[in-house]
Amino acid sequence: MISDELASLIREGYNALGELEFKPSSAGYRLYHWADRYALDGAHIYHSAKDARQIAKFDAGGNYRALKGAPNLPRRWILELANINELKRALDYFYPGAIATWLAYRKGKVEVVCLRQTLNRQTGMYRVTRKLTDDQARSLVKEACCSERRCLRTIRWGIEMEGPPDFLPSSKSDPTVDQTGQHRASLPFLCLEACNLLVSAARTMVKKSSG
Repeated sequence: MISDELASLIREGYNALGELEFKPSSAGYRLYHWADRYALDGAHIYHSAKDARQIAKFDAGGNYRALKGAPNLPRRWILELANINELKRALDYFYPGAIATWLAYRKGKVEVVCLRQTLNRQTGMYRVTRKLTDDQARSLVKEACCSERRCLRTIRWGIEMEGPPDFLPSSKSDPTVDQTGQHRASLPFLCLEACNLLVSAARTMVKKSSG
């Protein structure tokens, strides 16, 4: 079971995922925002993994978080979870499929899809994204996927089939690197294919460039 493998990862020393940190507690497991690590006193305490879904929905300003990997989770909360199954459920609400994808990746059981493959299969109003040039793609990915401002996912796809993008910092495609810059033992939130938001942004870019 994935929960058992998560427990094994924790024993290996992993204690973070994205903006989250977790650790064993007297109640089971404690989950919180990394920036609150030394300021948990007074934080609102929750006791159900389902509460993670609501916490993850909006940023601190009340704005809807359309991108799950965005580095803008709200702070000042603690999830006290009874067991490893509840911890796994909570992590999935914050970062859907992150654990399962990482486990499958380590076993060589996932497929990485390059950007050209993703764009070439678009139809309807998104068919125009096939016209995105390599220079446009580089510019778009640099801006839309930046860990500091936009997305904490670790990108494993490139524009073409050759592998991870060489126009980004090598850390952006390295699963061993904590994308928050905190140098923690963090599980990666892998990106194996360009997301719908990037495809939509590609459409906008092509439309603008074509007048």
